[in-house]
Amino acid sequence: MKVLVVTNMYPNPEHPAGGIFVEEQVRSLREAGVQVDVLFVNGRNSSWNYLWAFFRLWKRLLARRYDLIHAHYIYSGIIARAQFLYPVIVTYHGAEVFLERFKNQGRLCRWLAPMVARVIAVSPDMKARLSRGRTEVIPCGIDLERVRPIPRVEARQRLGLSLEKKLVMCVGSYGRGYKRPDLAQAAAEEARKKDPAIELMHVFGRPYQEMPLYFSAADALVLISDGEGSPMVVKEAMACNLPVVATPVGDIPELIGGTDGCFLCGWDPAEIADKLCLAIGSGRTSGRERMGEMGLEKIASRIVSLYQQVLRERE
Repeated sequence: MKVLVVTNMYPNPEHPAGGIFVEEQVRSLREAGVQVDVLFVNGRNSSWNYLWAFFRLWKRLLARRYDLIHAHYIYSGIIARAQFLYPVIVTYHGAEVFLERFKNQGRLCRWLAPMVARVIAVSPDMKARLSRGRTEVIPCGIDLERVRPIPRVEARQRLGLSLEKKLVMCVGSYGRGYKRPDLAQAAAEEARKKDPAIELMHVFGRPYQEMPLYFSAADALVLISDGEGSPMVVKEAMACNLPVVATPVGDIPELIGGTDGCFLCGWDPAEIADKLCLAIGSGRTSGRERMGEMGLEKIASRIVSLYQQVLRERE
């Protein structure tokens, strides 16, 4: 099976961790026996690259034959659908589907959905919002070999962190409007009134190879967001047995629900602080056991089955 992946998120020299979950999915598909080529559209570098990508796509298709095209994100999906030689599968990853600030992208997502063979949504919430098209729910997998728990003292020593502090980990860019670092900060301040040892640790821009160290060094992860798809940070925290406190967006309720030490919360700083204190006091969780079905190999198997189904329908 030969597949062309079209994506505007992929590791590159300027952003080595950008779209690492797409790169890991590509690698797992190759390990499953699929021949995968990647057409990377660096839209972050210049919006003109999206226009140029239409020509690059056709140049690639004239040079090689494929069985299908798998696009990631809406703009890549539109580029992939600019041909009708091969069926197209498009994966939507997150907030672009339903958040108000991305409403134009959301309209494009719903417009494109019936024109492709399948849409992959990474959470049931996203599928419910995509009322058109044939949609399958397949989240991105995690590399359980790379993401594994490390002894807490060892992790802190390697990162040069205090052994006495109770560290609440917050991950991501503060520039994204739908992320709510203001609430995470306010909640940490509220929690410090009960326990002065609590400290917010914001992690952003670190090499992805270091992330298991941070998950293992922290006492809890907090994720306050107005909208998510299937956040990798929650899955990787769970794989390191780190307690999680998060708002019920995307597939977070399914990811952490029923796990001791993990709590859903609202958007009130006092409530978040209370849940953080409970999470910190619980110690490590059994989250890694829950993530067994999220391993790269199992997710790749589900995607390959979808590829085969689409190709059978085409025949």
